[in-house]
Amino acid sequence: MKRALGPALRILALRMPALAIPALAIPALLFAGIMRAADAPVVVTSIKPIHSLVSAIMQGVGEPELIVDGAASPHTYNLKPSNARALQEAKVIFWVGPGLEAFLEKPLQALGRDASIAELDNAPGLVKLPFREGGAFEPHDDGDEHDSASATPEHEHDHAEATHGAEADHDHGTFDTHLWLDPMNAKAMAAMITTTLVAADPANALTYQGNAKALDDRLDALDTEIKGVVAPVKGKPFIVFHDAYQYFEHRYGIRVAGSITVSPETIPGAERVSEIHRKVGELGATCVFAEPQFEPRLVNVVIEGTRAKSGVLDPEAATLKAGPDLYFTLMRGIANSMKDCLSSA
Repeated sequence: MKRALGPALRILALRMPALAIPALAIPALLFAGIMRAADAPVVVTSIKPIHSLVSAIMQGVGEPELIVDGAASPHTYNLKPSNARALQEAKVIFWVGPGLEAFLEKPLQALGRDASIAELDNAPGLVKLPFREGGAFEPHDDGDEHDSASATPEHEHDHAEATHGAEADHDHGTFDTHLWLDPMNAKAMAAMITTTLVAADPANALTYQGNAKALDDRLDALDTEIKGVVAPVKGKPFIVFHDAYQYFEHRYGIRVAGSITVSPETIPGAERVSEIHRKVGELGATCVFAEPQFEPRLVNVVIEGTRAKSGVLDPEAATLKAGPDLYFTLMRGIANSMKDCLSSA
């Protein structure tokens, strides 16, 4: 009988207690382990920060697929044939919502019919902040006409009034969709991710729930850590390339002075760049932040002739490797970039 086993299995069988597991059961156990991995549900995620949260909750069960990978941005992404196949095969799909990943709205209707689709901007407990308009922030073009001169002070202030959970306005043209840049919002989305995975794959419910608890604890620790990192520079104003950091600012009391553009799909014209250049001087902005994907040369134009310094922020993790730790690297990177640039300015 032992000759029928491979060398590795023979050694394993000899080392184990005689009455613990019969030699014939060893191949069956190994096969069962393979089957458990194969039985993991096909899960697809839209962007890296969401993929990171889902990956952390799925550890030990499987690994989700990612659509917007590499240095790509959801603002400018075009769906690939491999993405379409993944959506068609998926059992569960996670995305923020049409306000961020507009390119996914129609494909989900056509290809994701058999999947459980979780739109995370509907997660209970989310803090949602309205778009800022007026002053150093451009009006958002959501189909309605806006008069930036009549924008309210609340829109100009980085502590804009927030809406929560089920009370939030579900019109995707009214709130900032970079929700994950507040760790408490990440916790709310993680709760919805866990509920969705447990419903779709109850056999692995205990693993999902245990991982979710560990993730919650890590997010609480991250929140405390970031508060300490940015505390020394909270009062220093800065300009960002596009208005993506409102949740980070709101959570940690950071002082933003404006953005070069609201929507990164449209490069601002010369008049807008000149306007921001003036604002940098007038407001005493100490730092202007570029982003990896979008025209950092414009930042050099904006700070030319001023005392402001330049830095880089990466709100969508364009330069980071996807995985369960990405979210934490992303948030620490933003905090440290702000601290380093604003401290030296």
